[in-house]
Amino acid sequence: MEIKSFRQSLNEEAVKTLSIFDVDETLFRTKAKVNVMKDGNIIKKLTNQEFNHYKLKDGESYDFGQFKDAKIFAKTSAPIGHMIGKLKSTLRKADKNGSRVIIVTARGDFDDRDTFLNTFRAHEIDIDKIYVERAGNFEFIGSSAKKKKFIFKKYLTRGGWKRVRFFDDHMDNLTTFKALGRKMPDVDFEAWHVKPNGIPHRV
Repeated sequence: MEIKSFRQSLNEEAVKTLSIFDVDETLFRTKAKVNVMKDGNIIKKLTNQEFNHYKLKDGESYDFGQFKDAKIFAKTSAPIGHMIGKLKSTLRKADKNGSRVIIVTARGDFDDRDTFLNTFRAHEIDIDKIYVERAGNFEFIGSSAKKKKFIFKKYLTRGGWKRVRFFDDHMDNLTTFKALGRKMPDVDFEAWHVKPNGIPHRV
């Protein structure tokens, strides 16, 4: 674990920062699967990580029914302790210096908003201070990375951020994020890859 000096910690709190967190395999280990459909039949069931890399073949389509089911999310999601702690700590600091915390998930709208949000409240996360951006609603854009990029750009055009941090388990999303940083040299971009052990590493 990275050890920071007291002076560095003070500097972190003084810098206006936008902190972005993914959900699946970043904050929670989740069980929902995406069905791959063909001719009305389920031919594959993909985990979140498998879905990130899967390319639809001719005649195939996705069924996101489980990914929209808030009860499945609430019942099966296991918190990743280190990242939940990081989210809480970041949110506390954001209250002090005009920084902001958002969640950007590849999922679309859930079928029960309150059940979804109550999953965070059950782990003492003040979700009412965090806006959840649902990239899955932008079906017209393409890949998960492109959808998240669309959302990132919306926030980067306003806010006067000095630093932007993004925590995600999927490298394609992080690579897309870092590419935006090259166009904004005055903003410190931090891309953090959340490993299977739940510990983030800067990439």
